[in-house]
Amino acid sequence: MSPRIEPGVVEVQETRRGQFQVEVRTGEACFLADEPEAVGGLGSGPTPYELLASALGACTAMTVRMYAGRKGWPLEDVTVRLLHRRPGPQARDHFAREIVLKGALTDDQRSRLLEIANRCPVHQTLERGAEIVTVLAETPHIHGPRPADDDHVRDMADVCTV
Repeated sequence: MSPRIEPGVVEVQETRRGQFQVEVRTGEACFLADEPEAVGGLGSGPTPYELLASALGACTAMTVRMYAGRKGWPLEDVTVRLLHRRPGPQARDHFAREIVLKGALTDDQRSRLLEIANRCPVHQTLERGAEIVTVLAETPHIHGPRPADDDHVRDMADVCTV
């Protein structure tokens, strides 16, 4: 069994099963990512872009839920559906996001929850872009400051206080 991954660190390692399949580990979670069979993968997990869209969808649902909860609004369920497209290698990526809110919400509450969804931390990260620093290492190890376990929750809470 592999050692537990530190909180805040994501480790991705090829499985050597199929051309693209990798194992993704973070904290105590572990899952496969892959490409579809149609392009040479095994179809055994989400693609990298599906994972990126998943991050946006998860953050959206969590932030909307947190805001509605703090306001005491009757939000029964949140579903976020996403589609990612990139017209070409140098083109700007496009995410289509559909949010379904169930519950006896007023039009004003629905409108406000849409505003909050557009301010979720992952949405803001994707809109701003990010700096990526890459180094070669003999063995996997990341040193230096990492976000605390609660940084994402804190960022969602900040959005919910407006």
